[in-house]
Amino acid sequence: MCQVFFRRLCVRKPMLTLHIELGEVHGFRQTLNWYQLLAIGLGGTIGVGIFVLSGKAAAKYSGPSVIISFLIAGVIVLFSSLSFSELGAMMPSAGSVYTYTHVALGEYLAWFIGWNSGLLYLFGVMTLAVSWSNHVAIFVDILSDYNVTNMIVKAPVAWNQDSENFYVTGQAINLPAIAITIAITILLIIGIRQTAIVNLVLVVIKIIIILIFIFACCKYVDRNNYYPFFPPNKGSFSKYGVTGMLQACTYVFFAYVGFDSVSTVAQEAKSPERSLPIATIGSTIVSLLLYIGVCTVMIGLVPYNLLDSDSPLAEAISHTPYGLWLSIIMNLGAIASYTTVGLTLMLSQTRIFYAMANDGLLPSFFAKIHKTTITPWISIIISGIFCAVFSGICPVDIFGETTSISALITYIFVHITVIVMRYTHGDIARPFEVPFGSWLIPSVGSLLCILLMKGITKATGFRFLVWTALGQIIYFSYGFWHSKQRKLGKNKSLTGCVALLQQVESPIE
Repeated sequence: MCQVFFRRLCVRKPMLTLHIELGEVHGFRQTLNWYQLLAIGLGGTIGVGIFVLSGKAAAKYSGPSVIISFLIAGVIVLFSSLSFSELGAMMPSAGSVYTYTHVALGEYLAWFIGWNSGLLYLFGVMTLAVSWSNHVAIFVDILSDYNVTNMIVKAPVAWNQDSENFYVTGQAINLPAIAITIAITILLIIGIRQTAIVNLVLVVIKIIIILIFIFACCKYVDRNNYYPFFPPNKGSFSKYGVTGMLQACTYVFFAYVGFDSVSTVAQEAKSPERSLPIATIGSTIVSLLLYIGVCTVMIGLVPYNLLDSDSPLAEAISHTPYGLWLSIIMNLGAIASYTTVGLTLMLSQTRIFYAMANDGLLPSFFAKIHKTTITPWISIIISGIFCAVFSGICPVDIFGETTSISALITYIFVHITVIVMRYTHGDIARPFEVPFGSWLIPSVGSLLCILLMKGITKATGFRFLVWTALGQIIYFSYGFWHSKQRKLGKNKSLTGCVALLQQVESPIE
């Protein structure tokens, strides 16, 4: 009995079944070209990492060596983007890493990684909605000297990162966070084409603003601010020195999360075997270059210990003669960035839940496609309501680091899947292949992701385990019993029994 149960958990999705599903006429429309996919990757990546985490990482952990932290984290993500590109070009499915795992490693691990992706995207959306709200408040304050933070821009309860406890804010609701979540939800329901156009415009705006900061401020860099590049260690692993730089790698890793959004719209892409690798790898490289450019200029403008704020770039600009106008532009860039990140993360989450529901692991209404807009509208509405409510009244900032561990586990699974499928599905055509063989980059990438997980705090690990436990309850109470693969296995078993009975009875006749 246990052996049968274990086999049931490990049953893999046949590639033939996947190809049939991808060819169904009632699925998504293929409307996205390569530059729209590239914009989706950049839209999901460039956000809180460049506008907030860069300064906080320098002030709290690494000092000027945060530049190296961003470089190391970027290389780790670049390895992951190579693995995503091979699998996405070979299996252009909305399920992304969930589908890849289902084909290579079986249903149970696919559920685990699909549910884990839900954590990554859902809580990523909520975290970005709160950050969007904070920057709107800063923007209003800069323009009008009106302290909007005393009104309706915070949840009634918040989380103190230093003391690791909850405290009462004295406010009622985070209204801007709810508003942006509702706006994103409506846009996603309208259609993928309209979503891609809005995202593309906002991505162009935020990249132009980032380039303005780099080229306008670079001439005011003080080289003395780079020394010491590795400040002396303060007696703990995480503060300064080489070890602080490594701790900052884990902290800023969240800045790169989002490039994988490209793989979740693979079913809606034109020529995915060509456009997916271009967009996935391209968005990672562009993000890496922009992050290093911004960090290099920011650290050169102001001593690193002054950057521990929600708007470190504004602090850096205050040490230049540009004054108010550039601070206003940078805040507009931050607002545009948070909008695109929230948009692409929710887009990705609804596509993965669509694929899971299509396999029977979630209720079928998550896979219901609207006849006019060709979007999984019920899934979008449910996700939007969930994110709006929790970002408006709950301290979702405690989940910021939890999304990093979720992303690291996702990328580990992608690397493992590449290795496994090189042997189990070696005869399948691969429009793009990870260079240097089937072992080197996926193995090194997996090990580096594991090393980054060393910097995850105990509280973050506990929250991840709670989410995982909730997923186990849902899988074994619903997904296991409604799985299409399980029903298919039952039908095969019944067919086999009938054939066996016919063989036994035929001699008697």
